[in-house]
Amino acid sequence: MSIIVFPAIDLKGGQVVRLAEGDMDRATVYGDDPAAQALLFAEAGAQHLHVVDLDGSFAGKAVNGGAVESIVRAFPGHVQLGGGIRNREAVERWFDLGVSRLVIGTAALKDPDFVKSAARDFPGGIVVAVDARDGMIATEGWAEKSDMPVIDLARRFEDAGVASLLFTDVGRDGLLKGCNVAATVDLARGCSIPVIASGGVAGIGDIRVLALHAQDGIEGVITGRALYDGRLDLKAALAVAAAE
Repeated sequence: MSIIVFPAIDLKGGQVVRLAEGDMDRATVYGDDPAAQALLFAEAGAQHLHVVDLDGSFAGKAVNGGAVESIVRAFPGHVQLGGGIRNREAVERWFDLGVSRLVIGTAALKDPDFVKSAARDFPGGIVVAVDARDGMIATEGWAEKSDMPVIDLARRFEDAGVASLLFTDVGRDGLLKGCNVAATVDLARGCSIPVIASGGVAGIGDIRVLALHAQDGIEGVITGRALYDGRLDLKAALAVAAAE
């Protein structure tokens, strides 16, 4: 079985950035042309892209909409978008503009009926972000920690038609510490929804180990800083993900 590798483009002020542990004050800028970055990933063979409107995560609405639209126009594959998607209007707008899947985080905790309705009406289009800090769900752009365990939120959506869960260990995100494989696999085994791993990917070893757990329900992996820093070659990652 193979898994999907999602190169990440995180947007802050229209620029391509990566954060450390979700901290907006610890952003490294990697470029000012998101569409060009999307094309580079496509040329390396990527068929899927993970885009996050970081400003939107805090504002609760699209802030980098123009940059996202330029990425969707430029990238020939599937774009998965997260950040500030909190209502039906936003969901419909992004699907109309050509986004393939939408990642919903804060609203999944605070307004689960909205998420379930969207998942029902847009089959295969809704991904629930399961962002964990010390095993508990983090919300509002990871700025707040709730009192809900990760597995409880995941199971809330088991029969809702959600396409996938995007699991991020916030404490590792952007730090190149290695993906929290154990927690990711535990989540995948503990519920019936496929899981996408995110946070801390340091190199090809993380891709290889996650690919070995495809049968446990690991659907894919998101990687950002390791690609931008040259620690991970995207073509090699895609090959490993497809070969296991």
